[in-house]
Amino acid sequence: MTASNGWPVVLLHGWPVTERHWDSLLPLLSGSGFAPVPVALPGLGTPVGSATGFRKSDLADHLIDELSNRGLTRFSLVGHDWGGTVALLLAAAMPQAVNALVIEEEILPGIDVDIPAPGADYYPTWHGPFNRTPGLAEQLVPGREDAYYGTFLRQSAGPAGLDPDTLRSYIDAYTTADALEAGLGYYRARADDITDVRRLQAKPIHTPVLALGGRYAMGTAVADGLRTLSTQVTGLVLEQSGHYPAEQEPEPAAEAIVDFLSQIGSGS
Repeated sequence: MTASNGWPVVLLHGWPVTERHWDSLLPLLSGSGFAPVPVALPGLGTPVGSATGFRKSDLADHLIDELSNRGLTRFSLVGHDWGGTVALLLAAAMPQAVNALVIEEEILPGIDVDIPAPGADYYPTWHGPFNRTPGLAEQLVPGREDAYYGTFLRQSAGPAGLDPDTLRSYIDAYTTADALEAGLGYYRARADDITDVRRLQAKPIHTPVLALGGRYAMGTAVADGLRTLSTQVTGLVLEQSGHYPAEQEPEPAAEAIVDFLSQIGSGS
């Protein structure tokens, strides 16, 4: 898919979901004249492939090469969760390539902002320390994927929850040794990620950013955190959503994304 089909919008999902996260958004983007390009980052519900590490700046470099091989040299980015961190680092590395950035439900490593109520009562705090503890998840998760991934997905979705079939598909996609190893790798790269994010704080990007938070997850903390990293941040909270606004409130989320990208235009 190239710009000849419409302005390219590259979509990067996070952990522990798959490209199915974008199912409701894709037709709405296409119907508005954009060319959505979902890309799965290594190990996030897909094989690790040639990736040798999970430092987000390295993944951004890997993605730059992948998109270039597809003929994509200018595009917008939409990133969810870890996909948001990779998207922001890519925009910082290639400002001439990325004209606009949408970050859905992500607070980058090392950014110290508080999640407000009611999201603080729903969004889990256990998974980060658990995933970063060497050897612990490797002993406890295999054979108990329903409890591990299912608990995180249900808690982080808030009261609205996720579609049961979609939730099941996410758990199934991560029920492999490679998926566990990769997922833990994303969390265990934290020290390097913080180094990269602090470097970015010292020189914020000027790319326009739309920060989407779910009221029952990160909420306004998404925009608050991004304002330390970008000079142009517009924040929006989806009132019925948890950690998955593109799934839980697809129409208002898509409307906000389309309006934002349309205002930026392809010539910026």
